Amino acid sequence: MNSLVLPLTAIVLFAFAYRYYGAFLANRVARLDPRRATPAVTRADGRDFVRTDRFVLFGHHFAAISASGPLIGPVLAAQFGYLPGAIWILLGAALGGAVHDFIILFASVRHGAASLSEMARREIGPVAHGASTAAILFITILLLAGLGIVVVNALANSPWGTFTVAMTIPAALLFGLYMYRIRPGRVVEGSLIGVALILAAVLLGPWVVHSGAAGWFTLSPKTLAIVLPLYAFIAATLPVWLLLCPRDYLSTYMKIGTIVLLVVGVAIVHPKIQMPAVTSFIDGSGPVLPGMKVFPFCFIVIACGAISGFHALIGSGTTPRMVPDEPSIRFIGYGAMLTEGLVAIMALVAATTLAPADYFLINGVPKVVHALGIQPAQLTELTRMVGEETLQGRTGGAVSLAVGMANILRQIPGLGGWMAYWYHFAIMFEAVFILTALDTGTRVARYLFQDVAGRVWAPLGSTTNVWSVGLVGALVCGSWGYLAATGSVETIWPLFGVANQLLAVIALAVGTTFLLRQRPPAYALTTFLPLCFLTVTTMTAGVLNTFRYLSPAYIADKGPAVSYLDGILSIILLLLVATVLLDSVRRWAHIFAERRRGVTEIALARADSLTTPEPAPPGG
Repeated sequence: MNSLVLPLTAIVLFAFAYRYYGAFLANRVARLDPRRATPAVTRADGRDFVRTDRFVLFGHHFAAISASGPLIGPVLAAQFGYLPGAIWILLGAALGGAVHDFIILFASVRHGAASLSEMARREIGPVAHGASTAAILFITILLLAGLGIVVVNALANSPWGTFTVAMTIPAALLFGLYMYRIRPGRVVEGSLIGVALILAAVLLGPWVVHSGAAGWFTLSPKTLAIVLPLYAFIAATLPVWLLLCPRDYLSTYMKIGTIVLLVVGVAIVHPKIQMPAVTSFIDGSGPVLPGMKVFPFCFIVIACGAISGFHALIGSGTTPRMVPDEPSIRFIGYGAMLTEGLVAIMALVAATTLAPADYFLINGVPKVVHALGIQPAQLTELTRMVGEETLQGRTGGAVSLAVGMANILRQIPGLGGWMAYWYHFAIMFEAVFILTALDTGTRVARYLFQDVAGRVWAPLGSTTNVWSVGLVGALVCGSWGYLAATGSVETIWPLFGVANQLLAVIALAVGTTFLLRQRPPAYALTTFLPLCFLTVTTMTAGVLNTFRYLSPAYIADKGPAVSYLDGILSIILLLLVATVLLDSVRRWAHIFAERRRGVTEIALARADSLTTPEPAPPGG
């Protein structure tokens, strides 16, 4: 099949979804009110609550939610063929992920920028709050540790990537000062300066590799495991306008620009998708995801890009504190998720245009690949062209994505000799994608921990006290940094996908309750139907994973310590999410009972902590 079919289908479908379904959600389901002040206005503090231009905030939000998922997930799921992943991305993003992101962002804004766990407390009750808080805190640290390991692996001993990523920091600081202190509100001027600095860093990367400065940016995995938490601590404690938001915004130009370049490359080259629509490995016998069948694991491996619980942390973390007005929520929440869906489609295209044998040799577990007798097609030539010693057995998806992207871009007329450049550029591009989620996720984790710590000792909950912000920020960075430094993909990643989707289940349960309480029940189907689908697939995957972790074969391969830890943590996560779901059903029954009694204004489950007025009673 011509590879151009998939991106064209995605662009048309997502444009249609934004124009019609997004408008339905904004105008009928949420009833966005342009006259209603957002928390960025009512609680402005110059640090976390900062009214931000909608385009700048779109850039921050998109950069924050777009981590490794939309790049790596589709590449790994290509083991099943291009069709299962493509269908899940197209429908999942439009009808599930974008709805999830939009509703959670809207609900958080209406709740005064409350966190997801706090909204569970207000909307569902104390039981759901306790269970969701425990699940969210654990999942957040686990997700950050997993992202940290991916960044370490991507930037280790890579002076080009490390230099370019490092240079985004001073560029962001300058942009932030220019936008908010030197020339307030001059977005275009600041953007031109910031983007010019980012492009300069990208172009200088190859020069740095061959200069005396290369040693400064050639960092070992051990060094990076220390540097990343330190950077995240700074990003999580400085005022949001100074580093975090500007860096994410500027990084978005690189992210979207690269994807647009890849779309143009596909349009010019229109390479053939070589992977079949469905492979024989849908039964779980494949070398990339051994033991994982297309159902339910395709819906777990592809999280970001279709639907992802991590987005709920951003949508109830940094973003609602900066939303300038309610109509912008559709553009930021729904629009950013559709953009991420296009990223996922392009990652799938890049992977499936490689020869299947080469794809499996790069991504497959070596012993499984050897047992299947897979022989290379063009891998030897590709290895020589990118300048690597070997590409075989480079599992995880990042390397094959970079090879696929570079192989498409080097076929553009006039760029035939740039294969190595595009390959290293793609590796750096992936690192930037992930790092912007890492720093924002750390800040959100700081908010969550402060919510909990503030109930133990009130001063720790203050987001304006320098000492409390610093202490909790150090605790968060130290926690995930320790796991990233001492753990590995084998010890942390097995729970990553299921944990992420379980977080989406919690978010959709909260969103469904939020809508049921205020709107006619039919409108709540927009979140309830994705909730049902995700609950079935994720719980099934969680149970299957638990049996796999505790199986004799897994114990023999990974060792008892890792196996039992993975198994116990998986069971705990499933029980916590099941508790939230059961308590949500109890709350829904109460809401329906109140409706039958003729009550039109359903009270919050816990209104004592509400920081902003309740929305006006909605009509039919």
